[in-house]
Amino acid sequence: MDRLLATEAPVDADLVELGRLLMRYEGFPGASDLQDDLHKTLRLWGLSLEQLHQRTRAIWAAGYRPGVEAAPQAVGSGFDTSDQDNP
Repeated sequence: MDRLLATEAPVDADLVELGRLLMRYEGFPGASDLQDDLHKTLRLWGLSLEQLHQRTRAIWAAGYRPGVEAAPQAVGSGFDTSDQDNP
């Protein structure tokens, strides 16, 4: 929770984690401090609960999986010059 509260610009994993924690501790007895921190994080990030849900649904729909890093992006144009090396 401390890491999320300290995050100024959340990435996809942060948004998903906040959404997961909000769902898990919704109405959980004895977790009022945690629930307050979760809602404070939402406010710090400038999001409503509905906006968070919309964004996390889009993240999951795009293929996000926890612990799986995105494949590295290719660099360059992809133009193969090997055929032109030997005229």
